[in-house]
Amino acid sequence: MPISVSHSLTELLTLLGEAGRYLADIDTSEGAAGNLSLCLLGELDPRELFPVVKNLELPMGVPALAGATLLVSGSGRRLREIKDDPQGNIACLVIGEDGLTAQQFTAKNCCFTRVTSEFNSHLAVHYDQVLTNKVGFHAIIHVQPVHLTYLSHIPRYQDERFLNTHLLHWQPETILNMPEGIGFMPFHVPGSAELMSANAIWARNHRLVVWAKHGVIARSDQSLMHAVDLVEYAETAARYEYLNLAAGEPASGLSREEIRAICEANHIQQDFF
Repeated sequence: MPISVSHSLTELLTLLGEAGRYLADIDTSEGAAGNLSLCLLGELDPRELFPVVKNLELPMGVPALAGATLLVSGSGRRLREIKDDPQGNIACLVIGEDGLTAQQFTAKNCCFTRVTSEFNSHLAVHYDQVLTNKVGFHAIIHVQPVHLTYLSHIPRYQDERFLNTHLLHWQPETILNMPEGIGFMPFHVPGSAELMSANAIWARNHRLVVWAKHGVIARSDQSLMHAVDLVEYAETAARYEYLNLAAGEPASGLSREEIRAICEANHIQQDFF
C-alpha cells in the first residue's frame, strides 16, 4: 500500500530532532534513555544523506512492510542531541522484499554501532498497525517520564482500570485525547522477545502504554509530535496524581458526572466513568 511521502528526508530528520529535544526538556529522557522511530510506506531515497550501507537481519518477519522506510534512533544516543546532529544519531532502514532483512543506511559521521535495543518492539508495533489499521505512516516514542514511571512501581497502579480512573480525572484534555485509556503492560526485560510480543498486543488498542517500571511507549499515525503530545498529556495527569498523593489526597479530581458531561459534549465514547 505505497503512499506519497509528504515530507522530505531532511524534514523528517528535523522533526525527529525537535521531538527528541522537547522530550528531554520535559524530563522524559535522562542520559541515553529513550528512542524514536518512524515508519513510512512510500519511496524515500536515503543515499544522499546516508551513504554507508550494510545488510541487517530483522528480529522478526514483516512481509507487509516490504519496501517500507524506517528512521530509527541509534543505541546509546541522547534524544536531546538528535536536533544538533540528526544524521549522526539516526539510521535509515529500507525493508527488503523478503520482509526478513533490511538495508541499513547511515551517515559517514554515524555515532552508533547499532540501532536502539528496543528496535524489535518498535518494529512489531509498526508491523501490527500496518496489518490491523492499514496505516501508511506510523510514529513511535519510548521514553521514561518520571511520574508515570514512578506510579508504575506502586502495586495498585499496576491495575489498568485503577490507573485510568486515577489519571483520567484530573483534567478534561486527558480523556478527550485518550478515550481508550492508558494501557498497562507488566514488566518484561528491556529489549527481550517477550517485551516485543507483548508490546504489539497492548499497543493494538492503546496509543500510549505504560511499560511497568520502564517508562511508556506512545504511537501515532497522525504525526510524530502527536505521539509527543500523548506522552505529555499522560505525564501531566501522573504529576497531578503524584502531587495529590504527596499532599495526603485532599483532591478528588473531576467527578464521574463531570467527566461524562465532558465526553457527551464532545461525542467521546469511554468505558471508565
